[in-house]
Amino acid sequence: MLRVENVTKYYGNFKALDDLSFDVKEGEIFGLLGVNGAGKTTTFRIIMGLLEKTSGKVTLDDKPIDYSVTDNIGFLTEERSLLTKLTVREQAIYFGTLKGMSEDKILERLDYLLNKFDIMDYKDKKIKELSKGNQQKIQFITAILNEPKLLILDEPFSGLDPFNIELFKDEIMELSKKGSMIIFSSHRMDHVELFCKKLVILVNGKTVLKGNIKDIKEQYRKKNIVLKGNIDIKKIEDIKGVEKIIQKSDDEIEVIISSSDVVDDVFKYVSKCKNVTKFIVEEPSLNDIFISKVGESYEK
Repeated sequence: MLRVENVTKYYGNFKALDDLSFDVKEGEIFGLLGVNGAGKTTTFRIIMGLLEKTSGKVTLDDKPIDYSVTDNIGFLTEERSLLTKLTVREQAIYFGTLKGMSEDKILERLDYLLNKFDIMDYKDKKIKELSKGNQQKIQFITAILNEPKLLILDEPFSGLDPFNIELFKDEIMELSKKGSMIIFSSHRMDHVELFCKKLVILVNGKTVLKGNIKDIKEQYRKKNIVLKGNIDIKKIEDIKGVEKIIQKSDDEIEVIISSSDVVDDVFKYVSKCKNVTKFIVEEPSLNDIFISKVGESYEK
């Protein structure tokens, strides 16, 4: 398990991280979110031992992270970190050697991943000759060559088309199934929702939201139901807890309710109506929640 406990980081008088705590278990994909400058990159660098924290504790399987364990970590940075004059093969050997892998093992793993991502033809091409999307594939491949115990992914889908996003998604899920701990960071909330069950949202280095996405969505649940069909609006208005009805079209309405407890009462009535084609209790998107929490923080 990765544990980040009460980590604070100052750059001079500037507090970049403020008492940050979270943990990531084996096989878990954890979301670390925030706007630019929120403290995500500082967090990544502290986890990998590249930055010294001011206070707090970071451990991997109950051991401090130092050079004795960094061979078990993979990191895909948001910025390109490839040596563009090297070939794909040379790049893989360089990064794999830094992780303590033998050349035979590096090339075996490289061939497997190049085949999986359908770019075997690029093995002896220089990085600078590849498209942005294929460079991103190589960057991802070099991050997972060592089948890391801990994998940090910062904007992993940058420059990828939907087809290749699916390839990345499959490989990330495969690593998770094998037990890798994965920290996933993206500005695309729909991508976060694909993978993560738990998350932290940072604003100016401080945690403004933390927990299971399912519980967070329940907490921020919109109190409205969208209905479509032959429905007597007056009878719905008479249901206790119905606060307002908005006519969206001739046969579609939005019912604003005081709490989720009212859903069952509305459903009992609607189930008796004829030709009802829509009954949706709207759920907030992670994007809605993110904007709400970040906005609240800046208003304080």
